Amino acid sequence: MDRQQRAKEIAEKLLAIGAVHLKPENPFRWTSGLRSPIYCDNRMTMSYPEVRRLIAQSFAELIRDSYPGAEVVAGTATAGIPHAAWVADLLNLPMIYIRDKAKGHGRENQIEGELRKGQKVVVIEDLISTGGSSIKAAQAVEEAGGEVLGVAAIFSYQFEKAEKAFSDAGFPVETLSNYSVLLELALGQGTVREEQMEELSQWRVDPEAYTLRWNKE
Repeated sequence: MDRQQRAKEIAEKLLAIGAVHLKPENPFRWTSGLRSPIYCDNRMTMSYPEVRRLIAQSFAELIRDSYPGAEVVAGTATAGIPHAAWVADLLNLPMIYIRDKAKGHGRENQIEGELRKGQKVVVIEDLISTGGSSIKAAQAVEEAGGEVLGVAAIFSYQFEKAEKAFSDAGFPVETLSNYSVLLELALGQGTVREEQMEELSQWRVDPEAYTLRWNKE
């Protein structure tokens, strides 16, 4: 399956199981205060064997193609953990997971599992928004002595801010599907209308300006 076809199939599955909701007529409000026409909860994929299998197989294919030297699969806590486990199993590789911060008790680990110095790691994430948490996880791996080959996620909002953040941090990032692919699919299904497409696209380019407009209404 080529990547474009895979991106469409995964977007279709995310819409079908209710992992992604589009509500341009009454945008969601994020905890940050931003207004968003989309809400993505990829934790829903865990409850659908066919969908989680497709995602795991797609991640495994991506890693084989883009990061053939990978020696460890790392999941971000918490949503990346199950996907990392399924992918590590398919690739027969060790798996670790990364907390957002070190534990305050016991061995005070931030990384759970065995990571040896110099091992090449691919970080698995469920969603890329601004990229901050994923980059922090990748940096934790490198601080612990690993070498991060790249970050792979199920879905991305395609914010320019995120692209710049990954570039500045020096971590390649790839996603199985993304906002642009999902919008085209949603338009074809009638979930959104043609006259809404320009505004939906503008949200991705400048979510702060989008929020300001909605807050004035």
